[in-house]
Amino acid sequence: MTTIERSVGAGVRRLDGPDKVRGRAPYAYEHELDAQAVFVAIVQSPVARGRITAIDGSGAQAVPGVLAVLTHVDAPRLGEVVEELRVLQSDAVQYAGQPVAVVVAETSEVARDAVGRVRVEYESGDPDVVLSADRDDLYAPEKLMAGFETDSVIGDVDAALAEAPVSVDVVYETPNQHNNPIEMHATVARWDGDVLRMWDANQGPHNLVPVITEAFGITEDQLHITSPYVGGAFGSKAFTHVHQLLAIMAAKVTGRTAKLELTRQQMFSLVGHRTPTIQRLRLGARPDGTLTAISHEVVEHTSQNAEFAEQTATATRLMYAAPARRTTHRLARLDVPAPTIMRAPGEAPGMYALESAMDELAAALGMDPVQLRLRNEPDRDPERDVPWSTRNLVACLTEGAERFGWAGRDHRPGVREEGRWLVGTGVAAATYPTRRRPSQARIEAVPGKPFVVSIDASDIGTGAWTTLTQIAADALRVPMDQVVLRIGDSRLPKASGAGGSTGITSWGPAVVDAAEQLRDRDVPAGGLTVTGSSGPGDEAEQLSSHAFGAHFAEVRVDRDTGEVRVPRMTGVFAAGRIINPVTARSQFLGGMTMGLSMALHEEAVLDTRRGHYANHDLAEYHIAANADVGEVDIAWVDEVDEAHNPLGAKGIGEIGIVGSAAAIGNAYWHATGRRVRDLPITPDKWFR
Repeated sequence: MTTIERSVGAGVRRLDGPDKVRGRAPYAYEHELDAQAVFVAIVQSPVARGRITAIDGSGAQAVPGVLAVLTHVDAPRLGEVVEELRVLQSDAVQYAGQPVAVVVAETSEVARDAVGRVRVEYESGDPDVVLSADRDDLYAPEKLMAGFETDSVIGDVDAALAEAPVSVDVVYETPNQHNNPIEMHATVARWDGDVLRMWDANQGPHNLVPVITEAFGITEDQLHITSPYVGGAFGSKAFTHVHQLLAIMAAKVTGRTAKLELTRQQMFSLVGHRTPTIQRLRLGARPDGTLTAISHEVVEHTSQNAEFAEQTATATRLMYAAPARRTTHRLARLDVPAPTIMRAPGEAPGMYALESAMDELAAALGMDPVQLRLRNEPDRDPERDVPWSTRNLVACLTEGAERFGWAGRDHRPGVREEGRWLVGTGVAAATYPTRRRPSQARIEAVPGKPFVVSIDASDIGTGAWTTLTQIAADALRVPMDQVVLRIGDSRLPKASGAGGSTGITSWGPAVVDAAEQLRDRDVPAGGLTVTGSSGPGDEAEQLSSHAFGAHFAEVRVDRDTGEVRVPRMTGVFAAGRIINPVTARSQFLGGMTMGLSMALHEEAVLDTRRGHYANHDLAEYHIAANADVGEVDIAWVDEVDEAHNPLGAKGIGEIGIVGSAAAIGNAYWHATGRRVRDLPITPDKWFR
């Protein structure tokens, strides 16, 4: 009897890696479909608020090679789409960078050159782009993203804060941040009669189907989207954006294949960003560190043409036990592009503020910040009053402290020096919800041939090509080389998009379900096809399911220049069964690095006079590079969460960024004795 080694849990290197490094894995814009392709370039508004009073494309139309200039006057009319996507449908201008025309030409060079020859006149007003907590037009959205309640309250928070022997009342700010995946957003569109064919960079083809079919009056059978390889997204490719609609319009008008790739600068205005936040944290505690009150008030912005309410304080609702607790969210509608999701939306900025406030409370108490967190560990979800499916934050904190060498730390700030460097260490906890979304998978079996597993999943660089193959191989009880995986195509069985750390927890069980059906049946000579499905069950209501983690960081600050360095970080996570330790470590490492980038570098600066992002490129919008990242120690605790899903896995794509910025900020305070409460912690803030 042949024994097949289990694939799940094995450190398998990425199956898509060889094709990618050899250039054999085509990304959206690389699809060379025919010699008759046309190229699309976008004319953008320089004003953030106003309307178009005159537009003349004749200068561009006269350029040899230009085929069409589309404006709000003559562009194809769209069906019912949300206001944010009503591109070239009216003369209204609602943000700087809004498309006001497109040029379609024989080459990309001609199209870009002709953009400057389109003449547009505007009637404009002063843009309103400044977020503040004292605006008189702040409002409470009906719901937050993902359906969370806008506000929550338990107990008399104000009374508990007033009576608390020890308390902190602090305000933290996070800036505009932009996703900036390495692959810029791109769409190739072609009409084959009344069938629309698209090659697109997105986080799940089925995410786009409802919007595009409605916009162009076609059925799902008339739309075919392919996106097997995607070069990063971080949330910005989760939804339909205007550039996709513009490419489809260009293909419709010219009758040819249309190619549109955004420039790096355009990505700062056309595909969303993380909203800035202003967060007031008030914590009350007894002298022994037991929390008596938690209040977390959030102010953030949204756009004039879309409401995006990030769930910034929702993690605070479950993180620590306290009898009195309150969270609120308020929005300001500004003349800015619409925000969108960015890796760990809500949790990344919200946990930065909460975990920084916990550090300040520990200092006020004269208490070890690890012990403060352990003291307030809840045995049930404190907001919903339901059991945890699993919660191993205590193990993450204790193991992380041991690995990092936390014991013996002098908790006084500003006392450790090494030459010109001030040295400190910090800690922060992390959490991210674990969810399942409806998904289907199909397996085709033919005797003597590999199994073909098909699911409209999306690999945005996270390793789904590999991990789904591992899951399928184990479920079918065959080696991995007996599985052929097909993903990233809207004609495949419908699956949820890659986002919210829901990929493996949604797609994996669907694959397992199909495999289990197949194992119980005889495969005839002509083959057999089965379809499996998965989705949220009763556990969503009966249990509270989250991944948890703990971050530790060492920070060094140059006393002369204010330069900040992070020579080492430790992250320990409780994230269910780890399907592949190689790809898992990569995800944790990427998240922690992005948290470092959030802490020290990333900030998109709005020009308050014109309403546009002044640093809209990677020369001036700084992100962490290899030289910024020191030693990173990553580990996870043994955990299998079969109460949540049959695989026992949890999502890991976002937990790495949550809390890492707070650990660095807390270490900065420990090194210097100075608390920076507005990210990023740049050298100039040392001299304030």
